[in-house]
Amino acid sequence: MGRTIIDKIWDVHVVKSVTDEVDMLYIDRHFIHEVTSPQAFSGLKEKGLNVLRPERVTAVADHNVPTKNQHLPIENELSKKQVDTLLSNCKDHSIELFGIGHEKNGIVHVVGPENGLTQPGMTIVCGDSHTSTHGAFGAIAFGIGTSQVEQVLASQCLLLSRPKTMKVEVNGKLGAGVGAKDVVLYIISKLGTEGATGHFVEYAGDVFSNFSMEERMTVCNMSIEMGARGGLVGIDDTTINYVIERATISTEKQEFWKTLNSDSDAKYDQTITFQAEEIHPMVTTGTSPDTGVDIMETVSSSVRNSKKGLDYMGLKNDQPMLGTKIDYVFIGSCTNSRIEDLRAVAGIVEGHRKPEGVTVWIVPGSNKVKDQAIDEGLDKIFLEAGFEFREPGCSACLAMNDDKIPSGALCISTSNRNFEGRQGDGARTVLASPITAAASAIKGKITDPRTYLN
Repeated sequence: MGRTIIDKIWDVHVVKSVTDEVDMLYIDRHFIHEVTSPQAFSGLKEKGLNVLRPERVTAVADHNVPTKNQHLPIENELSKKQVDTLLSNCKDHSIELFGIGHEKNGIVHVVGPENGLTQPGMTIVCGDSHTSTHGAFGAIAFGIGTSQVEQVLASQCLLLSRPKTMKVEVNGKLGAGVGAKDVVLYIISKLGTEGATGHFVEYAGDVFSNFSMEERMTVCNMSIEMGARGGLVGIDDTTINYVIERATISTEKQEFWKTLNSDSDAKYDQTITFQAEEIHPMVTTGTSPDTGVDIMETVSSSVRNSKKGLDYMGLKNDQPMLGTKIDYVFIGSCTNSRIEDLRAVAGIVEGHRKPEGVTVWIVPGSNKVKDQAIDEGLDKIFLEAGFEFREPGCSACLAMNDDKIPSGALCISTSNRNFEGRQGDGARTVLASPITAAASAIKGKITDPRTYLN
């Protein structure tokens, strides 16, 4: 019987099988940031341990960093302490750090791929739930808790139960104005937040084969929102070409990567198939990522809404989403802050200007993305549209830094979570694609992006 890519990568990394269900797995790349690493380093110090393989650890300051005036000291005391602690720990243990102001600084799940650190066939972890982003490269990538961060720092290994496997296949051709974010919001709306619990998901079919690496990263990023331990896409020329532009890779290694792909007769614990033609621009309606609906539908079209969620959002069951007034627009996060996303937004907003009373933040995922956007003149388009073009960081994805959405305000966001208070105490969040957010920014209300497509 054939094997899946998940099984093949897992088996290559098993150091020791502890029981029939639990393996000690070797970790190739460990990303850390300022929020979940301090306790782990404290644990090492208490036990008199050092970091076993610092060359396999990469640190990034992203969650608590300001996205304005990064050349100035951080004003928030807690944020400053966490960032300073990360710097100190990395210095003590000889760990490479992309700190504030570093040319490679940015969001950890943007920085890893764009610097060639994320590669096919790897096992990758980080103390961050959206580590599944790196699975786009045909890697087993997943988030871990603080105690596990300490384990990996000390041993470069983790004790893990072998995951179940799920294949999600999307075939056919996507319509105009439908992108990766719409695809993953559609899948989550069908499976629910627990539909893939305990599984690693392999995304397959025409749609994912035709996606760019940036689009694949968007989909894999949100695997966790349907309960999956992680998600990945098979390894093809698109994958390899992206990596070899950013790292020196031997021909032999490239050929080995291709052998990791799932066999034609591989068996999965679950297989689910969708048709691309059924997917349209999506927006969420409640306080969970699985409340997405076609932008042309009403709130009641989501079967997963709760009364509590709708009350929090200030929406009614029969209300159409199209035309709903917005106060803020956030375009950024590890889901949608790459150069392709910013180009798509600029293509929508060029020649237009936002209405008064709507605040729009464009936050690039890294300094490289920011510099490339400036080189291409995208920043001028954003500024002329009345948007703010900021410095890189996690920003308004989560209420952990200065970029918070005010209580009661409705924000259409390209981030990955719309929980109560996720973007600020009392803030209301509608998840959408970059071009849907851009079209909505121009109108000041939720708008079908196809209105602005040639």
